[in-house]
Amino acid sequence: MPEATANTNLLVFDRHAVRRHRDRAAPRFDAHRFLFDETADRLLDRLDDIKRRFPTALDLGCHTGLLAKAMAGRGGIETLVQCDPAPEMVQRASGLRLVAEEDLLPFGTARFDLVLSLLSLHWVNDLPGALVQINRSLKPDGLFLGCLLGGDTLSELRAAWMAAEIDVEGGASPRVSPFVDVRDAGALLQRAGFALPVVDSDVITVSYGDPMSLMQDLRWMGESNAVRTRRTGFTRRRTLLRAAEIYVERFGRDGRLPATFQVITLTGWHPDKTAQQQPLRRGSGQTSLADVLSHTPKEKD
Repeated sequence: MPEATANTNLLVFDRHAVRRHRDRAAPRFDAHRFLFDETADRLLDRLDDIKRRFPTALDLGCHTGLLAKAMAGRGGIETLVQCDPAPEMVQRASGLRLVAEEDLLPFGTARFDLVLSLLSLHWVNDLPGALVQINRSLKPDGLFLGCLLGGDTLSELRAAWMAAEIDVEGGASPRVSPFVDVRDAGALLQRAGFALPVVDSDVITVSYGDPMSLMQDLRWMGESNAVRTRRTGFTRRRTLLRAAEIYVERFGRDGRLPATFQVITLTGWHPDKTAQQQPLRRGSGQTSLADVLSHTPKEKD
């Protein structure tokens, strides 16, 4: 039907490929998860700054359960549910766990005090819908704390691949996934109905000896290209070598190559009028803005 075709055209990612990449990476993930470990530390530091207890929590996109191990009782969490779309990843986690898509949550309303998500939501086709479901699954005054890769991620690799394909093949295809722009992230939280939304962005730069090492890390992180319009055949050897050459030429410094990862952190609360500060009723102010603007300070002698 025409409607189904239109909806299909809006899908950016091949979710079957996302699951397949994670399943393939699962046996070697723990040896290549340095970016996840660094981001987990930063995410949990933010949780430590919130002086509250969150007895029931959800780890959305848990991979092999690294966030659960890093928490070690932080946040007053008593029950942690972990889910991931890749069965091979879930099997390597411990505790309460299940296979589930990030934008098709199998949970009822108001189930969790806290939802955490570590570098998983950037693969979701319907991110606004996923955020709505996360908000719905939270209890009143429940907290969502998540991070995902942002638009500046792998800018060097993206530029090298594009230039190589144009040079060798006369045209470019999507080789690096599109990511959320930090300027849009806050609007997405508000659109999903979160109260007190906050968006932060950090840049983590990783140094490599050669481009192939970066590509191997991405493969075993489960972060290989899963864009629906990607080329599905084998990459030409000449194109691959040209991309590596361009990467070194444009970005190499002192024999090392930088790889940029932009991490966007989202914080939002499920609305609760009894526990959260509310804006004053319109027109209830006691001071006239006109009086403030017209006030002229006295000159000092």
